[in-house]
Amino acid sequence: MVRNKKENFPVLKNDLIIRAAFGEVVERVPVWIMRQAGRYLPEYQEVRKKHDFFTICQTPELACEVTLQPIRRFNLDAAIIFSDILVIPQALGMEVIMKAGVGPVFPDPLHNVADLDKLNINVDVSETLNYVFKALTLTRHRLEGKVPLIGFSGAPWTLMAYMIEGGGSKTLSKAKKWLYTEPDASHRLLKLLTRVISAYMIEQVAAGAQLLQVFESSAEYLGP
Repeated sequence: MVRNKKENFPVLKNDLIIRAAFGEVVERVPVWIMRQAGRYLPEYQEVRKKHDFFTICQTPELACEVTLQPIRRFNLDAAIIFSDILVIPQALGMEVIMKAGVGPVFPDPLHNVADLDKLNINVDVSETLNYVFKALTLTRHRLEGKVPLIGFSGAPWTLMAYMIEGGGSKTLSKAKKWLYTEPDASHRLLKLLTRVISAYMIEQVAAGAQLLQVFESSAEYLGP
C-alpha cells in the first residue's frame, strides 16, 4: 500500500544532481560519495559506539543523523539515506547480522529450494520497512532543501546471491549453481525480489526520496 500523505517539504536549493540525472547540461559535475555516510567519519564512529549497525538503520532519528553528518562536513550535492541493501531479505523474514571484521552474515541462508517456502512472500513493505520511510521523511525535512535526498535498494540478483551465499563471496558459486541447477526456483526468487524491490522504491519516493539508485553489485559474476 503506497502512502497517500503529502508532506510539505522544504524548497530544494541545489538541484544540480537532479538536472544531471535528466541529462541536462550542468555548470559542473555534481559530487556525492559511495558510502558517504559511514565509518570514515569520526562522528559516525561515536554513534556506532552506542548502537549496532542495524539498530541505526532501523531507528529513523539515528539514520537521519548519520545521513546528515557528511552534509554538515563537506560541500556535497546530495545526501543518501543511511540504510542497507539487506533490509529486503530481512523484510522477507531472513536474519542478517553485521559481524565486525567480516560484514553481513546470514546465520540461516537459503540452502535449497524448499527454503523458499520460509520467506514471507506477502510482505507489506509499507509496514515492515516503515522505519526506512520515516527516516527518509525526517531527513528530507532536516536537510531544509540544501541538497536532494537519494534512496536506494539492492537489485534482485545481488540480493539473491547474498541470500544463498550467506554473506559476501568472491565466487558466488552457490548462487550461480542455483541458476544452472534450479532455473525455475531461481526465476521464482528473482521475481519475488523484483516485486518487493519495486514496492519498496515506490514507497521511498512517496516518503521523500528525490532520486533512486539500484545497486546490482554482483552483476560481474553473471559473465561466462
